[in-house]
Amino acid sequence: MGRPTSTRRGRAAVIAVTVVCLAYAPLAMTELWPYAKPGAPAIGEWVLGKSVSPEFVAEAVRDRIGPYSRSLAPLVVHSVLGGLLMLLGPVQLLSAVRRRVGLHRTAGFVFAATVYVSMGGAALYLVRTPPEDAFSGAAFWIVLATILVGTLGSVSFGVLAAVRGLPDLHQRWMLLCYGFLMTAPLLRLEWGFLPSLYPGLSILEINRVAIMHLGALVAFGALLASRALDRRTTVPGVTGTWCPTPVLVAAHLAAAAGLAWTARAFLDQGTDGRRLLVAYVVPYALVHGVVAVRAVRARVRGDAWAREEWRIHLTALCLAPAFSAVTVPVLERTMGLDRATALTAGVGIGCGMLAYAAVTVVSLRVLYGRELLRREHASTASGPAVTATAADTGTATATVTDADDEAGAAAVAAPGDAR
Repeated sequence: MGRPTSTRRGRAAVIAVTVVCLAYAPLAMTELWPYAKPGAPAIGEWVLGKSVSPEFVAEAVRDRIGPYSRSLAPLVVHSVLGGLLMLLGPVQLLSAVRRRVGLHRTAGFVFAATVYVSMGGAALYLVRTPPEDAFSGAAFWIVLATILVGTLGSVSFGVLAAVRGLPDLHQRWMLLCYGFLMTAPLLRLEWGFLPSLYPGLSILEINRVAIMHLGALVAFGALLASRALDRRTTVPGVTGTWCPTPVLVAAHLAAAAGLAWTARAFLDQGTDGRRLLVAYVVPYALVHGVVAVRAVRARVRGDAWAREEWRIHLTALCLAPAFSAVTVPVLERTMGLDRATALTAGVGIGCGMLAYAAVTVVSLRVLYGRELLRREHASTASGPAVTATAADTGTATATVTDADDEAGAAAVAAPGDAR
């Protein structure tokens, strides 16, 4: 792991994330107490009432009573452990950055176990609640289910990477996992400030606005953190690119087509559709611009690995609108949704799912490079100039692989400028 605190922006980012996590933890842990015992203290409701209005809070509580009553116990487990995850996240990040290996491993075990149990509570709620009856409706239910699957998948790949001795991939998957978890506090922040931009909107409408960009923002944050912590300019075995210029051009054409279709579909929905379109397009354009500029800067510096990772994520981001456009009719037919609901859900899950796909491609890129090196070493060891036995050759290959693992871990931890 690198040290993002070596730069002013890195320190600011770490402090901001830590403050948000520490502030949200008690809110998450007490959020559902009033549903289990009327009159119980609820810090989040009090804060929201002060920042927006008591009427806004009363509406939120009224709309959640029905859906939550069917699965209150699993949801309480989910929210309490979710608050614990907000505390464990900064511990994980700081222990890794400061190279406190023992603390990082212990906290990591607790973190992973807590994710599985907390997400299990959320899964029970989703299974027991029909999409159309969920809080904020079917579109919100679909986005929640997608975040759930993404969180469980990323923590599972993160644990597997750690067990296999792949610190760079472990780092990426765990950051993505925590990014998905951060959708909860970020949504609460949007509950607080979006009503000032859109006076009179209900919490159900605020949720629909928020899911237009939350997936893109948390995935973007995870990518920035991954690049800031990975100081390598090259990765063993990784040469060339899987995203040459023709691929990027094709991806941008797909992005243009997908965005055009999405814009037309939202504009057909009237005022609500225009509001959702702005909530999607503006953050999307900002993220695209930053990723594209970072890819160009990496190329100018001659930083091959940073350039490759930025280009992979840029390609995935470009494909997100086209993916959403294809997803909308699928959701209409398979779940019986109306066009507006399917459109909101399809757009809401597009960027998050493609970011997950991008991290998967980056992982395969690294693993493919390692496999190429392994085969080269095996081919050299079995050449005519080598007389070692098969057992000796296997030992030599294993030794080389171990050396590559150690070199890769050292490279990830090497000091340098954030990429």
